Amino acid sequence: MLLALLVALLGVSPLTVAAQDAPALVVNDAGTAANADDLVQTSLFVPADFGLPPHGLNAPGGFSVSVVGAGLKAPRFMAFDDGGNLLVAAAGNGAIFRYPGADGAIDPTPVPPAPLLSGLEAPSNVALWGGYLYVGETSAISRYAYDPFAGTIGGREVVVPDLPHGGHSTRTVAFGPDGSMYVSVGSSCNICDEADERRAAVLRFAPDGGGYGRFAWGLRNAVGLAVQPGAGLLFATVNERDNQGNEIPPDLVTIVQQGQNFGWPGCQPPSARPQEPGRDCSGVTPPTIAIQAHSAPLGLAFYTGQAFPPDYANDLFVVQHGSWNRDPPAAPKLLRIHFDTDQPVVARDFLTGWQGADGNRWGRPAGVVVAPDGSLIVSDDQAGLLYRVAFVG
Repeated sequence: MLLALLVALLGVSPLTVAAQDAPALVVNDAGTAANADDLVQTSLFVPADFGLPPHGLNAPGGFSVSVVGAGLKAPRFMAFDDGGNLLVAAAGNGAIFRYPGADGAIDPTPVPPAPLLSGLEAPSNVALWGGYLYVGETSAISRYAYDPFAGTIGGREVVVPDLPHGGHSTRTVAFGPDGSMYVSVGSSCNICDEADERRAAVLRFAPDGGGYGRFAWGLRNAVGLAVQPGAGLLFATVNERDNQGNEIPPDLVTIVQQGQNFGWPGCQPPSARPQEPGRDCSGVTPPTIAIQAHSAPLGLAFYTGQAFPPDYANDLFVVQHGSWNRDPPAAPKLLRIHFDTDQPVVARDFLTGWQGADGNRWGRPAGVVVAPDGSLIVSDDQAGLLYRVAFVG
């Protein structure tokens, strides 16, 4: 399904992006069946020594899906280093794992390798910049001198200490083209006025942790961060407030720019209508993309590889973790948002099948990263798996 509606139809104001007027793209789950015929059931290839039960997923024709990693506890976001090795933040293990690879071709293994780092506080994210490996832990951002070819790593240096604890626990780190370090910190609650300005915000620092500034706010829980190639714009996935009904408010995939306010807790997207009497929502920024309410978008990655068909170039893949408070539950999936001249124009389901018709799930995708060989690696924090999605023609 995919219902892409122009903002004018829904009363959403245009969003000015890099001197271009870009109407928001609205994706409603009720329309997902519109592209269901584009997906075909694909047997999930699992090596025999993994000992996993058979499952199937739905993907576009010509794509294969295989399991390349298992035995992880809550694997979340990932990154490839310059040596083609896959780094995985496993929140449940309190560890960062390094899967050796040649050009991103990870050898399937039923058990994780020895951890590169361990004893961490629920690490959910890794990033690489300036010879360092950065790790997002719940209460701090740390970095380690790292050699991607030798696999050696230095001692811990805390660059952003004392981040607020409790509530939403993930802390995501991303670097802009100018070297600015962006850190997302979620809210402490579902709906409340925060006392700490760092909550429900994206913060900006220098790579050494100096130069703090609040970059954007009103973002209940901006879980994923990614920079758009070429345009250099920061995109975020945002988990919006719960318990407002099945269809409101939408979750967000949005460009985030300096000084923008996205409205939480008192104003609801996409039209920034007040949720509470007396709230002034006139200065609230509407989202770039509004998706199914309670679908819980997490990881995101722009497709920079060369292995998929040409029209995938620079498209955005977004992981939807699936809902906990919607009836029927929004299903876990991988969404593909197609861009034309740097603007999102249409979205389609790309990978589905983790949830049955009865609402039960055997897995929940969490993170996505583009491998050097052009495939996608997707993490599953429920089943503890890593999948490889490849185009085989």
